[in-house]
Order: sequence, then structure tokens, then C-alpha cells
Amino acid sequence: MELINIKRKLATARRGHRLLKDKRDELMRRFLILVRENKQIRREVEKGLKEAQAHMAFAGASLKEEIINTALMLPKQEIFVDVKQQNVMSVLLPEFDIKYKSGDENDIYSYGYAFTSSDLDMAVKSYADIAVKMVKLAEIEKACSLMAGEIEKTRRRVNALEYIMIPQYEDTIRFITMKLDENERSATTRLMKVKSMMLEKVHRYSERGEQLD
Repeated sequence: MELINIKRKLATARRGHRLLKDKRDELMRRFLILVRENKQIRREVEKGLKEAQAHMAFAGASLKEEIINTALMLPKQEIFVDVKQQNVMSVLLPEFDIKYKSGDENDIYSYGYAFTSSDLDMAVKSYADIAVKMVKLAEIEKACSLMAGEIEKTRRRVNALEYIMIPQYEDTIRFITMKLDENERSATTRLMKVKSMMLEKVHRYSERGEQLD
């Protein structure tokens, strides 16, 4: 009964090992896709930030600090981020949905154009465009972090099954099988011995009967 029970556990462990390996491979595939996307968006964000900072530097050189502070004091446009979750291979990945206070693209400019420069306009436009990509970058980086943790957890489970549990079950099955075979051989030997003794007794009785006759 113990042998049957362990064989069932071994079959379950092998099936679980196969499923976990498939899960790990699929997680790795999706993780690599996210990493490539993360790399691309990070490059775009860094490039956009450099351009925005360059335009802001030109605007600071051509305008007084008081004019810039006054122009940017009361922004008209606002961004709201709605956080949702998506279940991917038992991993809850975040989804950031961006919403604007106003649908008018020109609302990013909270000032008039009379006393400002085009460099300030381009800087504001660049920062507004980069804000969307930065939210997307944050979403992907969080997803990569969560998926990397799940990959590591799955990898440890796969290794535990492959190098610890399954070999232990196999060793136990071999040990029990050897014991059962040994017991069977011992029982067979005892039966043969008993049979031999019985035949020997029968033979002796036969010889005595022949002598009496």
C-alpha cells in the first residue's frame, strides 16, 4: 500500500513539475517581451527629457525667472491615473489608464503667448508628452518586477521537485521494491525448503513401508 501511495505521489510530482516548467517558460517569454518594451520606452523617455530640459534651459536664458514662474503657476490641465490589474499566469500585473481633466490639447499651456517664448511652449509640450510615456514606463517596470519575482518563485519550485522530491520518491520506490523482492525471494526459498523437507519425509516413509513389507 505504501508503494502504491508513493507511486501516486511520484506521478503527481512529475505532472506538477511539467506544468511548472511550462509556466516558467511562458513567464520567461512574456518577461523578455516586457524587458524589450521597457528598454525602448526608457530610451524614448530619456531622449524626451533631454529635449524638454534643453528647451527649458533656452527659455530660462531668454526669459526672466519671474515670468516663467508666473506662467507655470496655475496649470489648467491635470492627469489622473486609474490603476487596474490584469491576471497573467497567476501574476497580477498593473494597468495604468491615463485620463485628462480636459480634452483640449491646448490646455497644457496655462499662460498667454504674449510674454513667453516658443522655447517655453516646446518645453511644456515635451514634458506633457513625456508624462504619458513615464506612466507607461512605470507600469512596465512594475510588471517586470512582479514577473521576475514569480519566475524566481516558480524556478525554486521546479528545482525542488526536480532535484529533491522526485529523486526522494524514486529512491523510496526502489528501496521498497527491493525489500518486497527480497521478501518474495525469502518466501520462495522457505517454500522450496518446506517442499524439500516434505518430499524428504514422504520418501523416508516410503522406504520404511518398503522395508516392513
